[in-house]
Amino acid sequence: MPKPIIGIAANQLAAGSTEFHGNAVTYTPQGFVSATEAVGGLPLLLPITHPDNAKAYVSSIDKLLLAGGQDVDPVLYGEEPHPLLQGTNPDRDLFEQALIQEALAQHKPIFAVCRGMQILNVTLGGNLYQDLSLYSDWNVRHVQEPTLPKHPTHSISVEKDSLLGDLVGESYRVNSYHHQAIKRLAPSLKTSAISADQIIEAVEWHDDSQRVLAIQWHPELSFQAHPSERQLFDFFVNQL
Repeated sequence: MPKPIIGIAANQLAAGSTEFHGNAVTYTPQGFVSATEAVGGLPLLLPITHPDNAKAYVSSIDKLLLAGGQDVDPVLYGEEPHPLLQGTNPDRDLFEQALIQEALAQHKPIFAVCRGMQILNVTLGGNLYQDLSLYSDWNVRHVQEPTLPKHPTHSISVEKDSLLGDLVGESYRVNSYHHQAIKRLAPSLKTSAISADQIIEAVEWHDDSQRVLAIQWHPELSFQAHPSERQLFDFFVNQL
């Protein structure tokens, strides 16, 4: 039986990095590749190119994985950049939006992680807190550095009747590396999990017409230490 081809939307390291002699680099965190392989998938990186290429890329894969990275450009949801906004990559935003739209059009499953969940929400009509300091009820530490990512640091409450609830139960603990978060949820998504301070930690499609699961934490950094995190990749690659 052929392995499912998992298209991983790649990131860019800009020209000027001393690690690669000043050359620009296309990459994805190794954890996404290793976790996909570990559960029987075939990872395939999709480099940032013109959005017109999205249809051909999505046609060549079985499922789409959206990884973490830069902040989402607030121009996409009608806001000016806040002083606490961090680095953005508008080319990546537009390419990933095209991938999302094409994956939905072709009914290909989507698994989105951290920034991936945020660009998914924005693409579908939602918006973001540009920084958690703009959220009045923020009282949970959502950037756990220097604590290692294999250690979960805060709890989430999971909806019982959800894809995520079936995988991890109604109470779960996660690692955390984000300073942005969903503010207004897109109409086609529903919340699957929240943190103790009511930040949205997971979403899925509002009905059974699309296969979409998105989470705010980073299982690619902890799947080797925690079977339940590996199970998320197994579900995506082999069931979603």
